[in-house]
Amino acid sequence: MRIGLHGEDSDLGLEPRDLAPSPSAESESRDSAGYRPGWVEAVLLATVLYALAQPWLSANLDPAAVSAASTIFVAIMVQAMPFLVLGIVLSAVITAFVPPAFWQRALPKRTSLAVPVAGCAGVILPGCECASVPVSGALMGKGVAPAAALTFLLAAPAINPIVIVSTFVAFPNEPLMAAARFAASLITAITMGWLWLRFGKGDWLKIDRRAQHSHGTKAQVFRTTAGGDFLHAGGFLVLGALAAAVLNVFVPREWLDAVADKPVLSVLALALLAVLLSVCSEADAFVAASLTSFSPTAKLAFLVVGPMVDLKLISMQIGIFGKSFAARFAPATFCIAVLTASVVGYVLL
Repeated sequence: MRIGLHGEDSDLGLEPRDLAPSPSAESESRDSAGYRPGWVEAVLLATVLYALAQPWLSANLDPAAVSAASTIFVAIMVQAMPFLVLGIVLSAVITAFVPPAFWQRALPKRTSLAVPVAGCAGVILPGCECASVPVSGALMGKGVAPAAALTFLLAAPAINPIVIVSTFVAFPNEPLMAAARFAASLITAITMGWLWLRFGKGDWLKIDRRAQHSHGTKAQVFRTTAGGDFLHAGGFLVLGALAAAVLNVFVPREWLDAVADKPVLSVLALALLAVLLSVCSEADAFVAASLTSFSPTAKLAFLVVGPMVDLKLISMQIGIFGKSFAARFAPATFCIAVLTASVVGYVLL
């Protein structure tokens, strides 16, 4: 029985031969933790080089800026790490303990219908984007259609109860902001799922199918999956957090103030700012509320784009799904999120 996972409704143009591991994929077997650790040495080397270069940086750059970048980096890591761990644990549980038959029963047979169901399922995961990336990867590894898994990836950090409640609290005088955020985020996630279903290609997306070819007990599969995912996704989180910290310091506030009173530019400016700041979705509403010189629609764009497209999320997507995927999916998501936020903001705000 086909349930929207493969076959004629399957997105990405996957043929049956694509669902089995290729000889090259088998020959490129991963280590016992699930991933080749070469990038780990690169991160460690970058850390050592930064430590050695810090005296020069302090002498040639504004010490306050260096201190601010360090503080922002630590803040991003502290915000994101608990949710990354949550996502990795959920990913390992899905890989080791949840049979593919469960998803066959849970999702509609047609992938086009599975997409909105997966988007609405994002309500139940109280986490940020750092949790949704490994979870969506595990769903694909279990055979869930990529369009549905990617819809869940975008929806979960944007419409879960914690995010919506925090938005209510951050905007006490604008009660419709939380409703607008929920609507715009869900519409964006479902739209991206349908677009991927229609235009996505199999060779754009790297899918880890360890769950289908793992050996050993379920506990062993859980341990190796969790260990590999933590090292892999955690390293890309570090790289994304470093980039966000540097850009946070060197984006002048005056640039934002100069476009705050221009409707189109203000929306684009806050959307780009959301990408650069990489604030956790549970906290970004308070950042948006502090941007008092901007319109409600511009703030909504900040809230919709942030949980779907930011530096640490793009970095993690590259690590888990590959460069070809991130190079296409992130820009498309940004455009759809900005357009949807603009329309919903015009209607509701």
